Amino acid sequence: MDESLIKIRHERSKKDFPNLKLEDGEYVEHAFGRARVLVALIIAGVTGGMAVILLAFLVVLLGQNTLDVMGRNFMYTMLIIMICAAILIGLVALMVYRGNKLFVTNKRVIQMVMKSPFATSVNIIDLASIEDASFHQNGIMQKLFKYGTLRLSTVGDETTYTFAYSDISPADLKAVSKLITDAKKA
Repeated sequence: MDESLIKIRHERSKKDFPNLKLEDGEYVEHAFGRARVLVALIIAGVTGGMAVILLAFLVVLLGQNTLDVMGRNFMYTMLIIMICAAILIGLVALMVYRGNKLFVTNKRVIQMVMKSPFATSVNIIDLASIEDASFHQNGIMQKLFKYGTLRLSTVGDETTYTFAYSDISPADLKAVSKLITDAKKA
């Protein structure tokens, strides 16, 4: 590839992905996130949780005819706290889910893993060190919504890196495999 094109792609990648520490001449070929369909499941879970909370409070309040004003105010305060907690849990779950990313550059694979807002890690693998790249879908949900698990196995210590809930297409996997093959030839 032309040196000026490499420089342009490097600068563009630095601008588009400021959190990545790219080497000179390195640029992002592919950026993968988690499947978007599971975001809807997180939102549905939070909404369902809030519905259960509201129903439980409705049953409790309807069953209490002798509750005074202070008791009702306490119940309403608890209701608001529990709904706010459900919303906060949902927002944290979305942040963690969306915080997992996989970047394939022309030289390496960079995996950013977020297990909680306070537990993150970054795995970096040279493309030439990757022995095998595969994509697995298990179950009807993964087939129906086209997401699965990307696995990258390395040469030597035989470490396997996985990126679950990924919506990588067969064309993307083919392109990544070609990058790995090209890196081994260089």
